[in-house]
Amino acid sequence: MDQFLAYFKVGFGHIVSKDMGVDHILFIVALAIRYQFADWRKLLILVTAFTIGHSVTLALSVFNIVNYSIVWIEFLIPVTIVITALSNFFVKKFSFNSRFPLIYFFALFFGLIHGLGFSNYLKSMLGKDSSVIWELFAFNVGLELGQLLIVLVMLIISFIFVNLLKCNRREFLLYISGGAFAVALLMALERVPQ
Repeated sequence: MDQFLAYFKVGFGHIVSKDMGVDHILFIVALAIRYQFADWRKLLILVTAFTIGHSVTLALSVFNIVNYSIVWIEFLIPVTIVITALSNFFVKKFSFNSRFPLIYFFALFFGLIHGLGFSNYLKSMLGKDSSVIWELFAFNVGLELGQLLIVLVMLIISFIFVNLLKCNRREFLLYISGGAFAVALLMALERVPQ
């Protein structure tokens, strides 16, 4: 149980730590900013899709099934944020009636890229005699809860601005997405592979 808790904390810390998780926090914010509290089911699916993508490549990498260039992954992570933030500029109406909107596929596919970004660190933590599956599970549970915490904070901030302060919802979306876009673009430019 101690090992489960240790990897749970690593997963949770990975997403909420200002040192390690800035790119993941930006991605979650860009991904979820278009939603409100009433959309909690859609948000849960969205965040879970990201976690599934993240988990798949994390596992494939830990088991040495997938090999990749970390330089390219570190570049692609902010690119996923740029694309996600840009997609928010095309949101005109806030009625999300599609059963499987495109943003779900963004979350899943981009989760694949984000999962590779953390796999080297996680691989270095895993011992030779460790129960890798249990540790991966613990890490991903921590990650999912960390993401849900970020979504909750974002929803509260959105509620304050849109519902209490009466900011225009679309303008709020554009403002937050624009900020995420700008920060991610700078990150991407700093990480362009040579």
